[in-house]
Amino acid sequence: MLNHELLEQARGFSDAIIALRRAIHAEPELGLHTPRTRDKVRQALAHLPLEWREGPSTTGLVATLKGKAGNGRRILLRGDMDALPMTEDTGLSFSSTIPGAMHACGHDTHTAMLAGAAEVLCARAGQLAGEVQFMFQPGEEGYHGARFMLDDGLIDPLPDAAFALHIMPNSPHGMVAGRTGALLASADQFDIVVKGRGGHASMPHDALDPVPVACEIVTAIQAMVTRRFPVADPVVATVAKIEAGTAHNVIANFATLKGTLRTLSPDNRARLRQALEQLAMHIAQAHGMTAELVITPGFPVTVCDARAVDLGEKVVREIAGDHAFQRLDHPIMGAEDFSYVLEKVPGAMFFLGVAHEGADWRSCCSIHSTRMMVDESVLPLGTAVLAGCAQRFLAEGFV
Repeated sequence: MLNHELLEQARGFSDAIIALRRAIHAEPELGLHTPRTRDKVRQALAHLPLEWREGPSTTGLVATLKGKAGNGRRILLRGDMDALPMTEDTGLSFSSTIPGAMHACGHDTHTAMLAGAAEVLCARAGQLAGEVQFMFQPGEEGYHGARFMLDDGLIDPLPDAAFALHIMPNSPHGMVAGRTGALLASADQFDIVVKGRGGHASMPHDALDPVPVACEIVTAIQAMVTRRFPVADPVVATVAKIEAGTAHNVIANFATLKGTLRTLSPDNRARLRQALEQLAMHIAQAHGMTAELVITPGFPVTVCDARAVDLGEKVVREIAGDHAFQRLDHPIMGAEDFSYVLEKVPGAMFFLGVAHEGADWRSCCSIHSTRMMVDESVLPLGTAVLAGCAQRFLAEGFV
């Protein structure tokens, strides 16, 4: 049985967890190559009996801990390492020292909690009936780092289960939340170019003005979403950027639209792409113009296995009490590239509330905010949850 002993053990590593988090936070790195972060992780865990693997496509790491032979089960725990291209505005003593880069999504905490779990589980290696893979992954923020690490063979053979945590700064202090099925959406980027014919703004009849056509496409997208897709299997199509023209009295040759497509099922993902192309091309054609659509595929839907969610809930309740776990009623339309792992391996991702205790968590800055703050006292709980999921699964599997 898991109990407060595991949490107390994690708290014993609190100083190390926080120190690693702050060191990573102060030197954020973007994309698939995060060498300073990789080196900080290797240095922090150099004293542990871990086997390390790296691949050619990223600076990602997989550290393997082999417990006693037991039943031969294998579990993966994942933490992401990359930051966002943002300028920090928190005023923290360990704020980013890298202009235009910030750990605004909490990946610094994810890495630190995973390193803490490695400490806890290495100390319990004699009790582990199997193998633990610690996946330190760069390139989560749109760079498909998990997919590259899989393609590089760093997670071969595949584990029998996989777990990850993601902090939520605007969720209650210490609350762990999750759900069975779709947890997060797929995310694709779209770019539409409406091609017209430029001219003088005083003589639109002698030109083909792409701007009103682009605006018509924007409004038609909203009707398409609400009238062609069921609310029970929702989709989100957001036009986030419109650009055209060079001056107030010049009709542009073209107008561009850029946005995101979010779905919770593969069927709707395919249907939405097809419907958007049909809509854009035909509206442009109706006005004597053409439209080109480019879809840049993003992450697939993050789907959590029911057995893994049940296991995580039991672990959280035993470690932190019945009040500490919440079943989410609905998916969140954000996206995660841990989805690539969960396409191949049964597992789950959980959210960890890191609002300061007693704070009005609803008013706290969310992830991807330049002012996002984390209550670091919650991080040992995250470490204990990751370690507890590993220990429970290796001992019992999915029961």
